[in-house]
Amino acid sequence: MNKIKEFRKIKDLSVYDLSDMTGLTPSYISNLENGNKTNPTKDAMEKIATALEQTVPEVFYPDKEGK
Repeated sequence: MNKIKEFRKIKDLSVYDLSDMTGLTPSYISNLENGNKTNPTKDAMEKIATALEQTVPEVFYPDKEGK
């Protein structure tokens, strides 16, 4: 499970704020957050991670961090 929502809330951003920052649609981001879409492109992952000031693994592969 990704940590988009967790990092987004830490930064006090709405789905719409993150959408504006990344150029991705709010529904796409919401679907990723809720696990309804599970195969984002590398470009989408990089845009989201950058906007959240995190790395792609921190946001999308948290269970694999440090292993």
